[in-house]
Amino acid sequence: MKETICSVGIDIGTSTTQLVFSRLTMENRSAGSRIPRIEIVEKEIAYRSPIYFTPLRTEDRIDAGRLKEILKKEYVQAQIRPEDVKTGAVIITGETARMENAEEVLCAVSDMAGDFVVSTAGPDLESVLSGKGAGADMLSRRTGKVTANLDIGGGTSNIAVFEKGEFAGCACLDIGGRLIRIKDSRIESISPRLLKLLGHYRINIREGERADMQELKRLCAILASQLAQALYKEEQSSLHEKLYTNNGKLLPRKPVVEAVTYSGGVGACIYGEEKDPFRYGDMGILLAEAIREQPALGSLSVYRPSETIRATVVGAGMHTTTISGSTICCQRDLLPLKNIPVLRLREAEEGNPETLASAIRSGVKLYGADTGTLAIALSGKNSRSFSQIQLLAEGLVQGAKDIIRRGGPVIAIVEEDIGKVLGNALKARIHNNCGVLCVDSIHAESGDYVDIGEPLAGGAVVPVVVKTLILNARESR
Repeated sequence: MKETICSVGIDIGTSTTQLVFSRLTMENRSAGSRIPRIEIVEKEIAYRSPIYFTPLRTEDRIDAGRLKEILKKEYVQAQIRPEDVKTGAVIITGETARMENAEEVLCAVSDMAGDFVVSTAGPDLESVLSGKGAGADMLSRRTGKVTANLDIGGGTSNIAVFEKGEFAGCACLDIGGRLIRIKDSRIESISPRLLKLLGHYRINIREGERADMQELKRLCAILASQLAQALYKEEQSSLHEKLYTNNGKLLPRKPVVEAVTYSGGVGACIYGEEKDPFRYGDMGILLAEAIREQPALGSLSVYRPSETIRATVVGAGMHTTTISGSTICCQRDLLPLKNIPVLRLREAEEGNPETLASAIRSGVKLYGADTGTLAIALSGKNSRSFSQIQLLAEGLVQGAKDIIRRGGPVIAIVEEDIGKVLGNALKARIHNNCGVLCVDSIHAESGDYVDIGEPLAGGAVVPVVVKTLILNARESR
């Protein structure tokens, strides 16, 4: 028996905004009378919106009203109602994520995008989604080459590396085609993030002055070189580490990148030839040309991605959602849940109820202080017998006393298939009306956020999105 759900991806970027609806098909892949194993078996794009310029009220404020009208229009065009959407992502990306009212806009858009939609704009998550949307993960598996996707948009360049289909690291740099805007052959604006670099290399580009083609090309060549440095294909300059978005981390040095794909608005221009360098009112076409001609980047195998300008939005709609195991303990009236912070416990803490309780109490103060809600992530690898699960439940209840006193819910995320047994053990120890939700076959780390949707497949599973905002903080260099 198959079940299909509707997913939406909405990308509000520095230059453009777009929307994609996808169909995700689930199927029970277990045989006979065994425990159901529900998996997403098919992913299909059902509707792609036109690409709109992101509406701005001023240089640092998004026009939320115009943006909502665009999205409403596209929902009507796609013949999709917000209540039809079961999962997906709304992401404000690039420089737009740092505008004054970005969070306000995100909340407004999220409210009309269905009951269960991810709402986050972490640059690392964006890197992974654009890489998967571009198909770089599957390309690395098919070719056997370590592949980096460079998603180069208006404000940032998001890099995700894949080895044999698996994610291997990511980074994000303040390099994009719209950091300098050009109107009527004059420099209309320069992003403050470029000023230090312009001064360092003594590049003569100033607002209000005529656009000097040679100086713009020199700047773009330097930016292309910085991208090569990010992949460790050139020696890194003294200024290089200052170009990372929000003081982010560099890529891990291993695995060594052997191939590249390019996506994003600038990425799309790399694979085509544009005659008018200022067609889009910025330096994006010149940057694409510089990347095409960059010697170190040219030494890599270059592939055309499955998506270019739509990579992030396709990734957001098709690659955010996983399905829980079918041995879960679920109270339907608790769902959906959004933006629940995660506390990850160490395996060594799971075997002792007192140690476990102490770790949870500390975690509640650190991760759950703002919302009063917390998801406790466990491996469960050492809790497979009935008695071990009872000890695990005892430690969870003792540590979560403050959550229980407030009425909960107590939320546990377990890697092993013990969700139902652990959930029932928790319920037996909680004597008020506190809700209990225990899902399994999901991995999450401290500092992540999770969204958990309404039950699917007759209540056997729930859709889960783990939002990792600092993925490469766990990567070694």
